[in-house]
Amino acid sequence: MQKVWFDDRFMSDFVSSDELEHYNPAVESAQKMLENKSGPGNDFLGWLELPKAIDPATLKQISEKAEQIRSKADVLICVGIGGSYLGAKAAIEYLSPSFEQMRKPQIIFAGHTINSDYLSDLLESLKDKEVAVNVISKSGTTTEPGIAFRVIRHWMEQRYGRKEAASRIIATTDPSKGALRKLANEEGYSAFEIPGDVGGRFSVLTPVGLFPIAVAGIDIKKLMEGASQGYDLFKGRDIQSNIAGRYAAMRNILFRRGYTTEVMATFQPQLHFINEWWKQLAGESEGKDGTGIFPAGLDYTTDLHSLGQWMQEGVRSVFETFMLIKNTRSSICVPAFDDDSDGLNYLAGKTFEDINNKAYQGTLLAHLDGGVPVSTLMLEDRSEQTLGQLFYFFEKAVALSGYILRVNPFDQPGVEAYKKNMFALLGKAGFEKQREALAQRTKDMGV
Repeated sequence: MQKVWFDDRFMSDFVSSDELEHYNPAVESAQKMLENKSGPGNDFLGWLELPKAIDPATLKQISEKAEQIRSKADVLICVGIGGSYLGAKAAIEYLSPSFEQMRKPQIIFAGHTINSDYLSDLLESLKDKEVAVNVISKSGTTTEPGIAFRVIRHWMEQRYGRKEAASRIIATTDPSKGALRKLANEEGYSAFEIPGDVGGRFSVLTPVGLFPIAVAGIDIKKLMEGASQGYDLFKGRDIQSNIAGRYAAMRNILFRRGYTTEVMATFQPQLHFINEWWKQLAGESEGKDGTGIFPAGLDYTTDLHSLGQWMQEGVRSVFETFMLIKNTRSSICVPAFDDDSDGLNYLAGKTFEDINNKAYQGTLLAHLDGGVPVSTLMLEDRSEQTLGQLFYFFEKAVALSGYILRVNPFDQPGVEAYKKNMFALLGKAGFEKQREALAQRTKDMGV
């Protein structure tokens, strides 16, 4: 059953039907490159068949280990950065109660910043809690999660002793090599494998995302069922049968017309981290070789009171994709008061969902009138199946869009630039020559 829809009816003033039809061959070609594994980055296409190919025994193993952790821990610390945490965070925020104190166990994330206050506050908050750790890194040498895990591992061993700490640490890493795999083998950590043919930003439906999602009490089997449905729904070679291809074509047409930024605008707070995950997926996949659509996210109606003015009358270089959940889990009505001192009795008896929907409609009309191309992604509900379809929709659409842009959607060479500079400035072996030059530059620049 389809649970994700793409509505681009209101694009007709910006993109003609003929123009869209002209992109059909590009979508078909991109789809063929994925199917035949003939495009750039084809050694990182493991995500493509994953919903159909994942071993049920792997899901069973993940679920069983998750239940063990749920029975013994109040908190799971997830240590990772980028694709090693954003997918799990997005899923947990989408599918769990809104406030962390309502969740058991809590899933707390670390290793995605370099900040002493954050890590100190995190450990201070855990003094009276039972704790487990999931450290996620293919290599085990990525700086941000690496140094955070050193601190957390030391804290765990001081608190529980080395043997008990090891029983509470789960590594998600390369199947056979790397520093984290070596450490897991030496210390006896339980471990899950990151498939070698799946890049980080496409890894939410691997153990990278599935284990912490399962510890949060979410049914990962249903999540994968939704992704499998997405595989079937979004595999057509033309823009009429494949909405992922249609969305990819539409955004590329707009990009070539000078709309260089896509604003993904949500109307429910549970979608905030879906936006954050999508921003990495799209930005890291497309932003290279001097091209790429810049992905930005806004939370409505909140941001209509801060950036709404810019969206309405700012530079017309943006197009907007609204993302909404059709059916919420609960419904609250506005009560009536006799005095009506705030003048809001006209809303009495209406649900928050009614009002939010009118806010969406009003925003859509206003932004259309303001010259912003708008379309809508509608999600059926906050279920695992819907989220599985949405994850796969975005993965497929971004892969197609990258090929249409004529870039490799599966590498990220630009990410290495800051790392090399940082390694040199910190004195890492092998970067001695760069260190001297960079140190002089920073001195000259006063930074």
